[in-house]
Amino acid sequence: MNTHSVPAFLARRELLESVNLNPIQKGHFKIMNLIRYQAPDLAPWSALDRWSNLRDELNSFFDMPLGSGFGRAGQLFTGWSPALDLHESGDHFVAVVELPGMRKEDIDISLHDGTLTISGERKRESSNGEKAQRTERYVGTFRRSIALPTHVDASKVSATYQDGILKVTLPKAEEAKPKKIQVS
Repeated sequence: MNTHSVPAFLARRELLESVNLNPIQKGHFKIMNLIRYQAPDLAPWSALDRWSNLRDELNSFFDMPLGSGFGRAGQLFTGWSPALDLHESGDHFVAVVELPGMRKEDIDISLHDGTLTISGERKRESSNGEKAQRTERYVGTFRRSIALPTHVDASKVSATYQDGILKVTLPKAEEAKPKKIQVS
């Protein structure tokens, strides 16, 4: 068999077929399934949420005093931003935010014009005179804003913080809840 004119994988396959060996049974080859990447289902408001976050970051950038230099300017793109998930059930939304190592006193939550904003500051731990050899944990201020897809009842919003996870429960406003209409 001339393997120079045939690609190597075809030559091996023809060789194995001529010897009547099944490469899978003999353990010579492993099958690898390639699965096309599927982006997660994004809610229709996710694009608006990204614009809202960019707007908030740009606003905070321009709110800095002019004489402060660019020490904080790098934070516009390198500052930390905690992970946030928004889940919807029949009558409420739940925002889940990862905030490990923070105290609940250092977290601020606000709701204004259908936008939930969670902000706070993670403070650097005192080093007791020790010199850090490596630091990877984010410190400083953060601010996350997410546009809610429907109106919520601001008077019934509640939040819990346990084991580094903040959960904000946002009940939908009565006019936003689905209603069943009887046909007469």
